[in-house]
Amino acid sequence: MSDIIKQNLWDIIVLNTSGPEAEWLQNKAASSPMDLMTAFVAAPRFLAKKIISINQDQQFALNAEIPGFSVEGWSLVRLARLWLLTQLDPSDKEEYVKNIETLFDTAEMNELVALYSALPVLSYPDQWLFRATDAVRSNMGFVFDAIALHNPYPEKHFSELAWNQLVLKTIFNDKPIHFIEGLENRANEKLAMTLSDFAHERWAAGRSVPAQVWRLAGRFMNPTLLADMQHLFDSDNVDDQKAAALACNDSSLAPANYLLAKYIDLEKSVKSGALTWADLEH
Repeated sequence: MSDIIKQNLWDIIVLNTSGPEAEWLQNKAASSPMDLMTAFVAAPRFLAKKIISINQDQQFALNAEIPGFSVEGWSLVRLARLWLLTQLDPSDKEEYVKNIETLFDTAEMNELVALYSALPVLSYPDQWLFRATDAVRSNMGFVFDAIALHNPYPEKHFSELAWNQLVLKTIFNDKPIHFIEGLENRANEKLAMTLSDFAHERWAAGRSVPAQVWRLAGRFMNPTLLADMQHLFDSDNVDDQKAAALACNDSSLAPANYLLAKYIDLEKSVKSGALTWADLEH
């Protein structure tokens, strides 16, 4: 754990706490591991229930140390809990892991949210892989969001299978996939084909698929996905048509380019940059 990250987090906390709140946190930081863990649980009794403010410079500083990491929109309690975890001494791996595992084992929902949010800053990242993949299966929405959205840990540590499960569950739960860190970097053919199967099931049931998920298909275009693009172009939904155009444009496959050329206005918008995937991020 970098001292720079600790300081960056503390700088944000200082701007969002009163004097007594900051003093309470500093006192706990100098305590034993057991006191730190107790403070992690007790934080809501001593800190205001509010959403923090963070400026662009602070966000930039965090991203410089851990790309993709963000605390924007967090509650003060969630941020303070994260900071308290960074005060645990990692030099004794066995003791450090035992303390974190104890917090996981005894955590209620909001504590779990803080723990999963903290994975990018915890020492021994491989140690938490089982916990992280288990969170993907969680039925607690806030817990799932903590691991899936705005969290750089999965991109760095998940296997392809675990990654694909995270993305598909995000889609299934109608969550915004553009909030998944590393979405483009971890795109893969198996995921694209599973998405196609998922879409066919939805269409057969008379249901739709969020248009922006097709951003995962363009680089892996094949006859099956090309047929999906034609289905999207034929849709009455304008966003589906835009998604097909963007996906075809992402492909180096000649038939995808020929298909896009049939829709002159969409091709023009995509080629000029007037239409991008960001336009489908709802």
